[in-house]
Amino acid sequence: MSRRSRILSGTLIGSALLVTSLGLSGVAASSTPPSTGDAVHTGHTLALSTTASPEDPDGDGYIPAVPPVTGVTPSTQVPPHRYFHEFQANCAVSHTRADDPIVYPQQPGKSHDHTFLGNTTTDAASTTASLSAGGTTCKAPGDLSGYWMPTLYNGDRQILPIGPQVIYYKAGVTDYTSVRPFPKGLRFVVGSPMQSADEFRHHRGFVEGWECGDSYFNTEFPATCPNRADVQLNIRFQAPSCWDGRYLDTPDHASHMAYPVVKPGTNDNVCPADHPVALPMIEFKMAFPVNGDMSRVRLASGPGHSFHYDFFNAWDDRTLKALVDHCVVGGLQCDARGYDETHPEAGAALDADYRLP
Repeated sequence: MSRRSRILSGTLIGSALLVTSLGLSGVAASSTPPSTGDAVHTGHTLALSTTASPEDPDGDGYIPAVPPVTGVTPSTQVPPHRYFHEFQANCAVSHTRADDPIVYPQQPGKSHDHTFLGNTTTDAASTTASLSAGGTTCKAPGDLSGYWMPTLYNGDRQILPIGPQVIYYKAGVTDYTSVRPFPKGLRFVVGSPMQSADEFRHHRGFVEGWECGDSYFNTEFPATCPNRADVQLNIRFQAPSCWDGRYLDTPDHASHMAYPVVKPGTNDNVCPADHPVALPMIEFKMAFPVNGDMSRVRLASGPGHSFHYDFFNAWDDRTLKALVDHCVVGGLQCDARGYDETHPEAGAALDADYRLP
């Protein structure tokens, strides 16, 4: 793509495509909750980014991978069946802030409020280098990635997940042996604060929606949840796992990534030809300590169907590769150490301190 074409694309996206279901995170300046179920968020305004990331060499919204991954075709191989091919990144909440270094780089306070997990330094000024020099709330010290989502409120009170939350790294394609680690500095947004309830419900990342107790597949927050100590509000949402191999970010923070497609005539999931590189599929599994009367529960981005999240990869390369190779490519169901208790003979990828041995 020529630079002129890319600039035009970035301009069009910046002015119009922000409202698509694969749009971006953190674009609301107002925290006024819109009417639940509205396709257009009343009181929820868009603000365009006015500053490019320091990692964007010409300010056109594209951050190139150096070097790019070329010569890859989507794998159509069918390896021996393994029901699991995953590991967990267990990361706790570190802080909240109205920042978004992907959507609003170098613009503190411009987004709606976000709840950050993982890297303890994530803010509007974050770059790959700054995250790599930071600390983490993840069990594995090598996971310096930034994970964030709109803050949940009950009325005006923040409701933050307690303790390590589950962030799965899974195979999204049938050939789990073709999955490779994320490139350092890859970043993307999953879902959009501007998506409608129908877009949220039919999003490729939708797993169970909002659930509490015996209530599942909700696009909005349930009116009530069982008022018991063991009941929390939960959500599971999956990210795209096929990469174009060319860009670490694009103007819409989404189009360099794609969900797998079904190979015609089979039930096999493969990466599309224009996004041929199979990466781990991230799945957020978040639990919020709120139940009982849910009538005042909202997100900083709006109603329940505005849920979305961001990922900025800053894993230590060797640690991430060890976990991907051992657990995903190896067809195991691993914890944050890379240990599968049903296959103790396979050992663990990391030591007792969650570090490379």
